[in-house]
Amino acid sequence: MIHELNLFAVVVDQSSMNKASTLLNISQPALSRKIAKLEEELGVELFRRIGKRLELTRIGQLTYEYAVEVRQQHLRYLQMVAEYKAAGRTLLTIGASLTTLQTTLPDLLHALTQRSPELDIKAITGKTHEIVTLVREKKADVGIVASQIDDPSLTCIPLFDDHLILVLPRNHFIMEKGLPEIHDLNGMPMILFSKGTWYRILTDELFEKYRLLPDVRMEIDSFEAILRLLHTCRAGTLLPKSYLRPQLLADNDLTVVSIRELEGTKRTTSLIHAEPESLSPTVRLWVEELSTFYKRT
Repeated sequence: MIHELNLFAVVVDQSSMNKASTLLNISQPALSRKIAKLEEELGVELFRRIGKRLELTRIGQLTYEYAVEVRQQHLRYLQMVAEYKAAGRTLLTIGASLTTLQTTLPDLLHALTQRSPELDIKAITGKTHEIVTLVREKKADVGIVASQIDDPSLTCIPLFDDHLILVLPRNHFIMEKGLPEIHDLNGMPMILFSKGTWYRILTDELFEKYRLLPDVRMEIDSFEAILRLLHTCRAGTLLPKSYLRPQLLADNDLTVVSIRELEGTKRTTSLIHAEPESLSPTVRLWVEELSTFYKRT
């Protein structure tokens, strides 16, 4: 049917069966038969034939718009194939903020490479404002950041919402009193993420809001290192819920505690990229893949 749709679009473009047959290098009777076959398959009348003039019906106009869309999509696909054949492999450069590098990027990269082994991925890390600059200057095809970006030169696609959660060693002394509450963070020995990152800013805002003064023992820019040190320092931490996989907690003998006030520390992880018109067909394809990944999970 795709072939017949393309022929139909050419007839409409030329406003004449005769001109279209000449352009397509096909006889007019043969072209008429193909259009009739399309109408038969669809079960609708695409043209009203008024003498020698063809006039589109309402469904004919809708079919023409669809045929043009299919044709454009097919051309984009052929261009993408040509780019792939020329390059041999597809390179996608992803900019990731420090927090998304540890929370979001590993699962995403695994899923993408599983689906497309030919995909080469280059990751550039930095703070959120640095990733925004990289994408704006087209030094990265896309960026994944733990915030929503308001920049007229960029498209920002929200992926999922996240919030902080309290993580403690399974035998932490505070658990002897029952489930901790927000005021129990006051004076608690803690290991926190390094200053200057979105999640540390979120943490500091939380402390200020509830007038909390924890006993900060260390500041580290690695979630994994923080988890490994909690038992040694008999400390707690606040980390994004999205990072805390069950196996990770089990391997480090840790437990998580849900505190109502922490659920208000919402942060939206987003995908950012330049205006779609400026992206190559290959990058546009991967933007669609990235943006729909979290809808499937």
